[in-house]
Amino acid sequence: MSDGEDLERFREAVSRDLHELAALHDRELDRDTLERLRAEGGRFLRLGLVSEHGRDALVLFEQGVMSLPPVVDSAAMDALAVDFTEIYLTYGLRAAPCESVWLDEDSLVMQEPMFEVRELYRRHGLCVPDWRRRSDDHLVHELQFLAHLVGPGSGEALGEAAAFLDEHLLRWLPDFAARVVQRCATPLYAGIAALTAAYVDELRDLLAQILEAPRPTQEEIDARRKPVVLAEELELSAFVPGSAPTW
Repeated sequence: MSDGEDLERFREAVSRDLHELAALHDRELDRDTLERLRAEGGRFLRLGLVSEHGRDALVLFEQGVMSLPPVVDSAAMDALAVDFTEIYLTYGLRAAPCESVWLDEDSLVMQEPMFEVRELYRRHGLCVPDWRRRSDDHLVHELQFLAHLVGPGSGEALGEAAAFLDEHLLRWLPDFAARVVQRCATPLYAGIAALTAAYVDELRDLLAQILEAPRPTQEEIDARRKPVVLAEELELSAFVPGSAPTW
């Protein structure tokens, strides 16, 4: 198999993983999903995590899966539903899954980071279906967009994926995940948060190897960040929550 074929297989595997991870953050976990996670554990990921951080996150995720009762009853489902609500809907853990809250100096939603990622989506002919319900810089949308950039057939977008990680997702996701791990009520959601953060961090290391360009320092990232220039008008396609975006 050629290097080009290997790279395309890598891109397809990572894109599918990112969509799977996005789905775990998108909506309440149902019984079918829980049974699949119980059967597969961390093997549901196509890209194996090999870093120490990644292995630790996999252990936490596996512990979360094993914490489920043998028969997932209504009490277990209710506990997971309450945790989902606290994390993603009411922000009861003070761990909002949106970039603006973490990067805005007043910790407000729908601030400059949201408009920056919205413009990046526009450049690829994408938009979110309802930004008032779920803002452009929500974790689910950012994971879906990263899957789009990494996915096969997206040309030279791996460099864009690396930049998106540097300038957006990795600037706030580690803090979000750490707070969820510390404050959430269910081990499974702690594992999901840790696994997501570890996955995208390890992906960034792999992109550095593929692109033959080391990861920049935070100082270098800050120096290269510039206001986003408005793109030409495009026919936009909406992200479909919990699945791949359409384009």
